[in-house]
Amino acid sequence: MQDVLNYIDGRRGEFQADLLALLRMASVSADPAFSPEVRRAAEWIRSHLADLGLAAELVETAGHPIVYAESAPVAGAPVALVYGHYDVQPPDPLDQWTTPPFEPAIRDGKVFARGATDDKGQMLTHVKSVQSWLAAAGRLPLQVKFVIEGEEEVGSEHLGRFLRDNAPRLACDCVVISDTSQFAPGVPAITYGLRGIAYFELRLFGPKQDLHSGVFGGGVANPAVALSAMLAALVDRDGRITVPGFYDDVVPLTDAERAEFASLPFDEAAFKRQLGVAELAGEQGYTTIERRWARPTFDVNGLTSGYQGEGAKTVLPARASAKFSFRLVPNQDPHKIAAALRRRLEELVPPGIRMELVEHHGAPGIVMPLDSPYLQAAAAAVEQGFQRRPVFIREGGSIPIVNTFAEVLGADVLLLGWGQNDDNPHGPNEKFSLDDYHRGVRASAVLWQELAAIKNQPL
Repeated sequence: MQDVLNYIDGRRGEFQADLLALLRMASVSADPAFSPEVRRAAEWIRSHLADLGLAAELVETAGHPIVYAESAPVAGAPVALVYGHYDVQPPDPLDQWTTPPFEPAIRDGKVFARGATDDKGQMLTHVKSVQSWLAAAGRLPLQVKFVIEGEEEVGSEHLGRFLRDNAPRLACDCVVISDTSQFAPGVPAITYGLRGIAYFELRLFGPKQDLHSGVFGGGVANPAVALSAMLAALVDRDGRITVPGFYDDVVPLTDAERAEFASLPFDEAAFKRQLGVAELAGEQGYTTIERRWARPTFDVNGLTSGYQGEGAKTVLPARASAKFSFRLVPNQDPHKIAAALRRRLEELVPPGIRMELVEHHGAPGIVMPLDSPYLQAAAAAVEQGFQRRPVFIREGGSIPIVNTFAEVLGADVLLLGWGQNDDNPHGPNEKFSLDDYHRGVRASAVLWQELAAIKNQPL
């Protein structure tokens, strides 16, 4: 193992140069104008993996290609699958970048470029750790497979089908994903839980056209007023959601989890200053971290109705709409939530208003058992790579593809984030610490050894 780590330390400049080369490729998946650059990035990764001696190929889809590669099988050892993506978000607004988004610049030990942390830099740490094992030891202690897609930033439309169609080929014991963040600078983290989501659009229809609010107000139901009242009725003053049966399947936090969260170096006053708010809000009886990571929530995401132009216009709008979402915790079923929500809204809609509820998308939450041997192996690896024991956290956001990996492959998913919360992954001046890039390579290299050792443990 030490030979592998020595190799990593001695190739720091080379590994950095490869990262910069990949970051120069404008692989924006959302814009067809960048399609040649997207393919160039895919081919670069495929060629890089093939040069290491892995069986590597481009799998064509109706969209952007998927890079698949695998090392040689190792009898008796677990199999790990690395998932990542080579596509990036559009760089707009360009005028807010200090340096051009696809001309990586190094400042204060960080590389600034689109895709630096999301996800080229983090993904590449695992490629480089495999390179290091093969160069320094001649072989890996277990088989590693790679699935690197080019459509994560546009919804991974073709990845689910690829996983289902190739499940036997992709069979593995754990999936390794580095597309999240550390808890704080110098505080590495393993994310073991994600919230799910159920997203809706409520459309209300009143009169056949906008009306004069003076002439008709008081005699005709106002869709905007109805919408406001209906949305407000979905949550009570204690922050509890009033959809019948909403909490029936919620798995409560354990005392150990609450103690772990409470021990984290979280500064609530600094958090408020960061957000520019005087007070925080949410479900009563829970801390801010608990509410953000492990409790279900309701949020209005957009409102549309009536006159939106300059000045005043006394109109009674003919229609009103809202887009809103519920963040769900593991064990809540988005389909059950949708059915219960529809019944609740039908109770709330006033006479004279016609309602239409559109179900946009949903995904359940997921939580990995903290006693998983793969999770514990990852903790040991992160501790060696970052010289600090990682904390175990949940994430308030949703990554639906994680559920797909768990369901289709029946594998534990390890979310090992090397980035920071302020890396601006979708905004201007995206960055990634080069020290964390290097630590991530070391942690990944140790991970293969720690996972391989599980073969000697009774599961």
